[in-house]
Amino acid sequence: MEKPRSARPEEAASLSELAFRSKANWGYDPEFLEACRRELTLTAEYVADGEVYVVEVDGRLAGFYSLVRWNSDLELSHFFVDPPAMGQGIGSRLWDDAVERAAALGFTRLLIQSDPNAEGFYSRLGAERIGEVPSQAEVGRMLPLLLFPLTESNGR
Repeated sequence: MEKPRSARPEEAASLSELAFRSKANWGYDPEFLEACRRELTLTAEYVADGEVYVVEVDGRLAGFYSLVRWNSDLELSHFFVDPPAMGQGIGSRLWDDAVERAAALGFTRLLIQSDPNAEGFYSRLGAERIGEVPSQAEVGRMLPLLLFPLTESNGR
């Protein structure tokens, strides 16, 4: 498997659908998933102007992430693996690349507004819960806010 590469603007729709499939893998009901569609949708402009990286397996998009400035910090804004590609180390490869890029950009911490179901994944990688933030998809739903400290050693 190759190192993640920059996403291309023409891949925005495919990445949005991958994000939707990945979110659906948690067993959410259709109404909730539809409420999430806006935050799961990437535009060509977002991809062109942002820090969006993809992993391909056999020429197919298998996962992606994006990094976005959040005040003086950097946020891991999207992080999705296509369900058929889960369990193949793609999440770890994306994570390692995101940490390396964030450290190379000079940030000292990476923030994550995590899906509650994904909190365990990030915790195993060393992220710690520092609070909660309101969900954009559902009023009253809170999401774990996680922090991963960036160091020279984890940024390689």
